[in-house]
Amino acid sequence: MGNLADKLLFWCDKIEKNNIWRQKECFNLIPSENTPSLLVKMAEIADPSGRYAEHRTMKGEEVYFYQGTDFIREVELEARKELSKYFGCHDVELRPISGQMANEVVFKGLVKFVNRKRQPGQPFRRLRLVMNNDLNKGGHLSSQPMGALFNLVEEDPATGKENVINIPVRQDNPYKADLDKLAELLKKYRPELVVFGKSMFIYREPVQFVYDLVKDWPDRPVLMYDMAHVLGLYGAFQKPFEEGADLVTGSTHKTFFGTQRGLVAGNIPADSPFKQLWTDIQGRAFPGSTSNHHLGTLLGLLLSAYEMNEFKEEYQSQVIKNARAFARYLREAGIPVEGEEADGFTETHQVLIRVRQFGVGQEIARRLENNNILTNYQALPDDATFLESSGVRMGVQEMTRFGMKEKDFETLAGLIADVVIRKRNVKEEVKNFRQKFLEMHYCLPEKQAVEVAARLLLSILPEKGIGQLLAERLLERARALV
Repeated sequence: MGNLADKLLFWCDKIEKNNIWRQKECFNLIPSENTPSLLVKMAEIADPSGRYAEHRTMKGEEVYFYQGTDFIREVELEARKELSKYFGCHDVELRPISGQMANEVVFKGLVKFVNRKRQPGQPFRRLRLVMNNDLNKGGHLSSQPMGALFNLVEEDPATGKENVINIPVRQDNPYKADLDKLAELLKKYRPELVVFGKSMFIYREPVQFVYDLVKDWPDRPVLMYDMAHVLGLYGAFQKPFEEGADLVTGSTHKTFFGTQRGLVAGNIPADSPFKQLWTDIQGRAFPGSTSNHHLGTLLGLLLSAYEMNEFKEEYQSQVIKNARAFARYLREAGIPVEGEEADGFTETHQVLIRVRQFGVGQEIARRLENNNILTNYQALPDDATFLESSGVRMGVQEMTRFGMKEKDFETLAGLIADVVIRKRNVKEEVKNFRQKFLEMHYCLPEKQAVEVAARLLLSILPEKGIGQLLAERLLERARALV
């Protein structure tokens, strides 16, 4: 027992130190991360976190295969309702447990859908041709043949490579699509699927342009937008469904401040030739890709959806203002910023800096980390390899949620310039500055949330023991704060 206790205490001590470092001493600027609110975190450890709720539609009825699932069924229905409201769409599939899985579910569903048209005796086929964003130009890994498209798109027998073509980019700005060349490629190749969305993401995607071009084709492509990085900016940044997209996928923990999950949203009209596709997507969600779909994080996603719908406009507006201010202040501090100044450098939460003159991206990112500023080194479009990247990718979403405004990013930009350009050690300055931004915004006020969290903790712990005593004391202190 002593050995077990030693191991547990050793790692609990490390967990505590990491919590304090990441949550109270660092500025997290990684664009693919966020911190859930206290109540969302509490939901993740509630009873559903250890349960199953497999279900599927059979003969027009939703059938659940476990007992004790009435509560989580209610949660899933309510979460679909809230997220349908958020996107302004008809359907939401919540069972994927990551953005990558959400994409894979769509790709598998589309393969099933195109094979519905097979004549008897014809072989089962993969997707004929897919258009997406080039990985080296910021495209998302999960929509590549090495990612979720693996084995789902046909190969060219002459080259042995998958039939995937990339959305062309402009010579003068590789972060924007070349619309003339895009139109030529679409007409020439007529893909079955067009996937919008990136991981290095500072400008809107040409959804409306493509939709207007293909909408009258007899066999037009399915238009899918992987919004993993910008899901929490839906509306303020771009409204793909209003521009003609059929599907939106994404992870729910980047700009959207939920738990780590994925989703597929659909807006396919009843009279659309793609209507059956939604049924095929549901079938690939379960039983095709998931069994237990992590019910604790599903419960947390519901709470975060309420938060997002309540604070959507205020939060999104501040994120975009902060990103543009941050980019401007970095430029003024002497660090080259990607994107066009006339466009405010960015239309999303992301800010891209070019650091090659100061060192390799990996080295710069490590130097920043040693000073408690967490970023993501990034190969820029003209880099030959990711291993010698010229860029650093940053996002303002998490620190916006911790209360930072435009002028605060001026101070942070100055600290970053000290590290990147002058190689100063500013760790203590960073830690001190972070103390101004410890309270989370765009959620239930802290005093009220702590009381609710204490009640939830009491409901989880055994009725007797030190844990119960601690939870009761926490509840007493929370009520005193209120």
